[in-house]
Amino acid sequence: MDKIIGLGNALVDVLATLNDDTILAEMELPKGSMQLIDDTKLQMINERFSRMKTHLATGGCTGNAILGLACLGADTGFIGKVGNDTYGDFYRENLLKNGIEQKLLTCSLPSGVASTFISPDGERTFGTYLGAASTLMAEDLSLDMFKGYTYFLIEGYLVQNHDMILRGIELAKEAGLQICLDMASYNIVENDLDFFSLLVNRYVDILFANEEEAKAFTGKEPEEALAIIAKMCSIAVVKLGARGSYVRKGTEEVRVTALPVAKVIDTTGAGDYFAAGFLYGLTCGYSLEKCAKIGSVLSGNVIQIIGTTLSKAQWDEIKLNISEIL
Repeated sequence: MDKIIGLGNALVDVLATLNDDTILAEMELPKGSMQLIDDTKLQMINERFSRMKTHLATGGCTGNAILGLACLGADTGFIGKVGNDTYGDFYRENLLKNGIEQKLLTCSLPSGVASTFISPDGERTFGTYLGAASTLMAEDLSLDMFKGYTYFLIEGYLVQNHDMILRGIELAKEAGLQICLDMASYNIVENDLDFFSLLVNRYVDILFANEEEAKAFTGKEPEEALAIIAKMCSIAVVKLGARGSYVRKGTEEVRVTALPVAKVIDTTGAGDYFAAGFLYGLTCGYSLEKCAKIGSVLSGNVIQIIGTTLSKAQWDEIKLNISEIL
């Protein structure tokens, strides 16, 4: 089986379920977005969270996807940076517990935290304090980190450091890896469109985008956006939430329905787990349709819990469902 290594913001998610969206307006966080916050805003959020029930989980777009892949049995690794603190220890221990080859660096800043607000409709909004994660630099990366892997997964949230993301891609290409990019958030794409265009046109082999990200990138609705993106890279995936997904490779196009879900609890990690399922299918040599169906199974399961930590029993059931997919 092919091996996958991810590079991403090593974040610990602190999740809170909201009765209404009032706090989002108070904290100036647009619903459904990811906003970078400073230490002052983090302290404001922590003060509110201290009066609410919260849930802790490892997070970050790539981190979630790598965790999902590992739980399916894929050989995985993860590159990131944390602080020498309890959140950093929590992140490292979770990687080791799940058999993920950890390539975590440390620094003096506190570990990154993603304050995650879950609206009554399941939509999630992030106020992200990058902390130590933001200090991962181009010079921290080496060719040896990528040797032995087949796929390299990166997240759009990393584009705040152009030199670092380009260095990672160049090293991965030198080691013979295929580059997979998850666009991660529509506002991130809008704010750095030229750089995303450079990445996709020059380096990316497999691209994941939801419909908002695809529109931010191309200015088009999902079907047209898919066609445009597919001309830039080998495999284009546009996720449509409850309406399923579109996948295109050359002239081959497949459309897959979403897993029926009675109640959406929390959409945190839905796109990340779709990517995990899709890439797992690729490592197994499955068809594009089966890859997308596995992605739908994973994303459909994770949106029925708070956070991204599925139980062993849930993973066993997922694996059984995957084995029955034609």
